[in-house]
Amino acid sequence: MTKETSPANEGQGSRDDGSQEPASWRDSVPESTATDLENLLGTGISAAQEQLQRNGGFLPFALTVQNDGEVRLVAVSPADSAEGSDGDFDADAMISDLTALLRQNREDFRAAAIVCDILLVEEDSDAIHVAAEHCDGSVFAAALPYSANAGTQTWEFGELSADTNKPAIWLD
Repeated sequence: MTKETSPANEGQGSRDDGSQEPASWRDSVPESTATDLENLLGTGISAAQEQLQRNGGFLPFALTVQNDGEVRLVAVSPADSAEGSDGDFDADAMISDLTALLRQNREDFRAAAIVCDILLVEEDSDAIHVAAEHCDGSVFAAALPYSANAGTQTWEFGELSADTNKPAIWLD
């Protein structure tokens, strides 16, 4: 999936200039909502990093915070790849399927996130993208750039930055 992102760290960081702007997105949502969204972000980033290190890549997946607080993984199978496509899968179709599945079952959980691999066009870098949403209407997204280090056979990760996100699960 290719996604152009907004400038890094939009909406983050403390303000020392005396303005009334919130120091963090966290100040604009209830504590329990912030905890759920941060839990999804951290779990999503960790799971994607683990898949990168183990398999060299990862398929889009979702996470939910159930109504009882338990975090669950949600996955869909990629559609069969077209003949001659070298086994490529349609990440956009998988994300669409995940979104539809989450929308259908949204009464079972209070927060959800979709985790996918994106291309940060301006930085020309791959990134782990986590788009989290809460049933109260709060949204948060972040991207973590990464690249392979051929010399050490490891993955190197950049700095996590905020990104824009629109509700996709609780639209009404």
